[in-house]
Amino acid sequence: MNQRYSAALQLSLLIVVVFSLIVSVVFYFYRGTLAPLFEGIVYVIICQLCLFFFSFVLIQKRIENFILTKVKSLYQDLLPTGIPLNEDSLQKDVISITQSLQKFAKESKLEIELLKDKENYRREFIGNLAHELKTPLFTVQGFILTLLDNNVTDEKTIKKYLKKAASGVDRLGFIIKDLDLITQFETGVNTLNVEQFDIATLIKDIVEMLEIQAKKSGINLQYNLVSDSPIIVSGDIERITQVLTNLVVNSFKYGVENGTTEIEINELSDAKILVRVIDNGKGIAEEHLPRLFERFYRVDKTRNRNEGGSGLGLSIVKHIIEAHNEKIFVESTPLVGSEFSFTLSRAKG
Repeated sequence: MNQRYSAALQLSLLIVVVFSLIVSVVFYFYRGTLAPLFEGIVYVIICQLCLFFFSFVLIQKRIENFILTKVKSLYQDLLPTGIPLNEDSLQKDVISITQSLQKFAKESKLEIELLKDKENYRREFIGNLAHELKTPLFTVQGFILTLLDNNVTDEKTIKKYLKKAASGVDRLGFIIKDLDLITQFETGVNTLNVEQFDIATLIKDIVEMLEIQAKKSGINLQYNLVSDSPIIVSGDIERITQVLTNLVVNSFKYGVENGTTEIEINELSDAKILVRVIDNGKGIAEEHLPRLFERFYRVDKTRNRNEGGSGLGLSIVKHIIEAHNEKIFVESTPLVGSEFSFTLSRAKG
């Protein structure tokens, strides 16, 4: 649809629809039926087309005359006295201004929609943040008030309550630390310590480090490398360790009894490799996948928030990978399992 006539077309169509509804209602009240209208449907359509054409011409002329008047006024103010207006040039400018205004209106509409989406995201984020902070804060407050109010004298009970309060404080610390880390990545303050390292050795170390936790979760943790040869990549080894650890631990949380988590490396090209973390856990529904990396987003809203962590693990993973100028992917099928994968660049030379 030509943008020049879009406003006139839309308004004309609206006039025809409104007029037809009014005529139908009035006709029904006087005759008690709309049958005669349907019998003469050809004449009705002809009348609607005539009304549409007349409205379109009238509205379009009014719009163009309005813009022409404004542009003429502007030109008269800008041109020196005594210089006549060039009507052809003026007409071209009117068309150009009309198109620009329509383009501006369209872009403004998109911008408003984007701002609304951001506002909704901001409200949801603040609500989630308040909820995440409230849970450990109330835990700490509850145990400390219990110790103060009930005059607990039993040493074992005191230690038990203090440990639980300390656990709540740790949780608050995790949240604040991870939020600060994400903010640093977003603002570009956090810089990567890029070096060359063997990703195969790193994976073996992570599997060994998380082996006990995997057994406690009832998960068989293993790795599958392309070969025994070193695979040298470029990146921040500390941050990549954090990425792999977060992805593996996340697979434990949503795994199944006697399930499996496997870390694989695939060669994409001479310059790129793909690191995959695959599990056969509960899986994730498709509608959740686009929002998985949002801060505090939870697939299962009823899931216990006292399991530890900050709720920012996947968001941090995404920021670290993007800071390396790499890509992260997720695929999942409910009751089948999930796969998180990311690219890394091979070391040059």
